[in-house]
Amino acid sequence: MIVYFNGKFMPKSEVCISPDDRGFLFADGVYEVVCAFDGRFFRGDAHFVRLARSLEALRIPPPPLDELRSAATSLLARNALNRDGAKVYIQITRGAVPSRGHAFPDEPVSPTVFASAVPYTPPLEAWAKGVQAILVHDIRWSRCDIKSLALLPNILASQRAKEAGAYDAIFVREGVITEGSHTSVALVFDGCVTTHPLTHHILGGVTRDVVLELCVEMGLSCEERPVLVEELNQ
Repeated sequence: MIVYFNGKFMPKSEVCISPDDRGFLFADGVYEVVCAFDGRFFRGDAHFVRLARSLEALRIPPPPLDELRSAATSLLARNALNRDGAKVYIQITRGAVPSRGHAFPDEPVSPTVFASAVPYTPPLEAWAKGVQAILVHDIRWSRCDIKSLALLPNILASQRAKEAGAYDAIFVREGVITEGSHTSVALVFDGCVTTHPLTHHILGGVTRDVVLELCVEMGLSCEERPVLVEELNQ
């Protein structure tokens, strides 16, 4: 696999990340995942806008995003993925620092930038038949709108779902359904597609936006509001 690391393309096996990197020490960084089909990104602009927003929220100096997007496109070709489905993963951390202090380094450091591309086949059968999910208490921090590397609550929730034989875990915060451990959530009540409004408690999902746009285009009823757990039994 050829990956992109700090401005260079190289085999993944040659990537060396410093143990002093703040992403390794503190999960001090952000990431983005964008699908591509036949070499074209699905809603690529939206994904890179969200990446820029996450970097700004964490006050990490952004690399030139146009160059990063060009590198992501090149990864598809370099890994022979420009004729099929693929996923490009991008991760940016604050960088490596000389000492393990919680505050930002006094002297500017270069962010660590990594990107890779892997094959992706949409789970069409699961989409057609549906999947099971469990409800879990939302113990995440209050800035879930940032696509942060700090995903331990999501990992624990996803593992609980796996052990229960479910596809995903759906977070519940103070009796309100927010989102899945790695998905957006929408529910249908009397023909109305309903999803949690954009707040700091959910990630602004690109697919979520597409669903709402399609509802408008197709004349389907849709609503953004908090959904109580009790409503699932109605």
